[in-house]
Amino acid sequence: MRYADAGVNIAAADQIKSRIRRLACRTFGRGVLEPIGGFGGLFALDKDRWREPVLVSSADGVGTKLKVATALGVHGTIGLDIVHHSVNDILTQGAQPLFFLDYLAMGQLDPAVVEQVVEGISRACKQVGCVLIGGETAEMPGVYPPGEYDLAGFIVGVVERSRRLDSRNVRRGDALLALPSSGLHTNGYSLARKLVFEVARLKPSSYVPEVRNKIGAEMLKPHRCYLPVVKRLLDRGWVSSMAHITGGGITGNLPRALPRQLHAVVDLGSWPVLPIFSYLARLGNLSQEEQLRTFNLGVGIILVVPASQLGKVEAELKRRREKFHVIGHVGSGPGPVKYTGALTAASAR
Repeated sequence: MRYADAGVNIAAADQIKSRIRRLACRTFGRGVLEPIGGFGGLFALDKDRWREPVLVSSADGVGTKLKVATALGVHGTIGLDIVHHSVNDILTQGAQPLFFLDYLAMGQLDPAVVEQVVEGISRACKQVGCVLIGGETAEMPGVYPPGEYDLAGFIVGVVERSRRLDSRNVRRGDALLALPSSGLHTNGYSLARKLVFEVARLKPSSYVPEVRNKIGAEMLKPHRCYLPVVKRLLDRGWVSSMAHITGGGITGNLPRALPRQLHAVVDLGSWPVLPIFSYLARLGNLSQEEQLRTFNLGVGIILVVPASQLGKVEAELKRRREKFHVIGHVGSGPGPVKYTGALTAASAR
């Protein structure tokens, strides 16, 4: 017998790795010391640029959004998702990305799918100034059903020690400023898929008037990257802390950006809830609490801004023509997020 008889095609894997190598090389810069192909990626930090560099790392996956991509046969945006999600995670510490690695596993390697995914990763890395320094492509027959795969990403960034965002710098009265999401981003898909494909029995190609889009296309909208919008604000020192609204929604993520002795007060009527969330809430008769701890509800990232800097931040965002919403403030005393108002159809505009 040969390895191929067990479902692993080494020749096909070598061809795929050759394509990946070309895509990754497009992202290389002066910090990369060796081309892809070794057992580890080598990256040299620019000593002239950083006085006290602090490395910031994160790992995450795309989750069951992959099922939607597989159903539609569209995989390039998945590569954007994993990079953008990872960049946003380390951005909450004030870090900018240095290099990225991916892990892509399939039951049987499909060169076309792999190339679409990695092309998306490569494109996203190049846009944010991050090196795709390596990764792993695994063929695992018997673990993944035919046509399905899993994707994870690992990122390392850097921030000057003196510029690191620290929740201990947050004060009572600081403003909570939200930047909008593009949609579901990469969270809540297990519930969303159940509601859309099982409860409503829709197909990915089904057009939903309430959402003004085909449901599959709406669910595949890429996760936004906030680095281009936020970088100048961080460089100026106008932000105290930041929360990336991912799994757990505002309820689970905003407290992570605050010290234990303070809490957040959020006005639910202060930003427009995207139609996709109102539609999902109606399909599942979801409670307000369930929505807030499952979906981002149109809020991709929340900046904690000192009251004295709020005018400057607003002016800079307006200059960039970036939408934003002041959704609340930091209150004294420990506790969970306190919500005022209610999620209503009137706020979904």
